[in-house]
Amino acid sequence: MDPISDTLTQIRNAQAVKKEMVSIPFSNLKYSLAQIIEREGFFGEVKKTAKKTKRKIEIHLKYEEKEPRISSLKVISKPGQRIYKKHNELYKVKNGYGIAIVSTSRGLMTNKEAKKKKIGGEILCEIW
Repeated sequence: MDPISDTLTQIRNAQAVKKEMVSIPFSNLKYSLAQIIEREGFFGEVKKTAKKTKRKIEIHLKYEEKEPRISSLKVISKPGQRIYKKHNELYKVKNGYGIAIVSTSRGLMTNKEAKKKKIGGEILCEIW
């Protein structure tokens, strides 16, 4: 399975039942993804935890008036069909209210950062 879509599904399911926190298995890609989403204000706190050999990422979810801060999570690139865009082809998500996460040669970043730095890459997901 695709680790990105699994992670986003776990977050989506946790928000559907109004959980305060979700714990997902650790990987550097998932941790970078969670940090970007936290920096953009969609998550509360993101931290790594380790119990002997099992490392996890704890994500504290944000709610506004009992509604999740994230309205929708959409996977763009899939294992069978990767979507790549040049920096001038990057687009605004929901007229600037959302973000797209792009995997570039300089690591993961939002579509706004990638466009500013003139770097293209693989569009992983959209969040609004």
